[in-house]
Amino acid sequence: MPKTDATHDPKRRSWVDSANGHPEFPIQNLPLGVFVPPGGGAPRGGVAIGDFILDLAAAHAAGLFRGEAAAAAEAASGPALNDLFALGAAPRAALRARLSELLALDSAERARVEPCLHRAEDCTMQLPARIGDYTDFYAGIHHATNTGRQFRPDNPLLPNYKYVPIAYHGRSSSVVPSGTPVRRPNGQRKPGRETTPSFGPSRNLDYELELGIWMGPGNALGTPIPISEAGERIAGFCLLNDWSARDIQGWEYQPLGPFLGKNFCTTISPWVITPEALAPFRVAQPPRAEDDPAPMDYLLDAADQREGALDLELEVLLITPGLREKGLPPHRLALSNARHLYWTPAQLVAHHACGGCNLQPGDLFGSGTISGPEESSFGSLLETTQGGRKPLQLASGETRRFLEDGDEVILRAHARREGYASIGFGECRGTVQPAP
Repeated sequence: MPKTDATHDPKRRSWVDSANGHPEFPIQNLPLGVFVPPGGGAPRGGVAIGDFILDLAAAHAAGLFRGEAAAAAEAASGPALNDLFALGAAPRAALRARLSELLALDSAERARVEPCLHRAEDCTMQLPARIGDYTDFYAGIHHATNTGRQFRPDNPLLPNYKYVPIAYHGRSSSVVPSGTPVRRPNGQRKPGRETTPSFGPSRNLDYELELGIWMGPGNALGTPIPISEAGERIAGFCLLNDWSARDIQGWEYQPLGPFLGKNFCTTISPWVITPEALAPFRVAQPPRAEDDPAPMDYLLDAADQREGALDLELEVLLITPGLREKGLPPHRLALSNARHLYWTPAQLVAHHACGGCNLQPGDLFGSGTISGPEESSFGSLLETTQGGRKPLQLASGETRRFLEDGDEVILRAHARREGYASIGFGECRGTVQPAP
């Protein structure tokens, strides 16, 4: 597991004034992304620092990196971060350490670094990597229980849930960066009150609060990744909204699972928060209930159980046309935490590869909806409104069973721990547009 070092020092300040006390991107974070600079041009890799983005291609051309840091900067300078992800932890950590030196308040190279900065508000963020494959897990046990209870009140979790990390293969082509409009999908729907299905726009459009997991170095086809190595294969994390058309999904998912109800759009936050930045916020995986089965050997590693989970505060906000028109603040839908995942990120990696599936740099995992045990922490409207039977009442006078056209959903994440600087993920936003 990554360890804390000088880059995490809460006293470290930057000569980029906006980074000092920044709620998302202080010098202790330094997330990676891909952006188009002001005025256009080719997408290139960058690092968020306060209200600015450091252009890695420009910094590399200026000779600001050496050794492993230079190799990492070169790999991250292009239009996607896959080559950087493939290098693994050591070059990535070397890049982070050098960036921390260059941006620190006492840096002797400020004059050489300043020309490489762009104001973030003048840039356009892109997807950070070419996503070869996208897999969505179902590792949020409270979400699985809440959802299952609506259909199987006496037995909400199926027998396999506590033995195997459940997942399905998603659609990588419809993963989009934050801010991209979300088109309401068409499909077949059949509510219980109707005898035959009909075709049309989804009536029960929903969001899902998830953590995105970016794969780093992969594995050869046919070669599993041991659980003791699985955490090292993770290149970083982001926020992920796995938009869900509940009515389309409800009709199609048996016997093979989600298809059109999920494949129309998945939104991610554009910044990759590195495992190194999150080192202070690692915690033990919460203990299982006494009558739960222990993870099988291929999923069980003492170090991973000791510090493989993440303490991340996760928030969902809703802005509706009515709230916007009346100048009212966003409505908080949920406040949850990544600690509520039943499986660690490393366990998801080890399970995915256990049968020999070859994971590749830039593959993306969704954690599954991360709900907490309280109603205020539910990560989807399916849970919060009890399948639409208990509509939300908003300060604008509007009600919501599910999402309406014009609604904007915002996901946020922050890591906080006493004795360390807090860091954020940036926002994951999407606004619902009418069906075509």
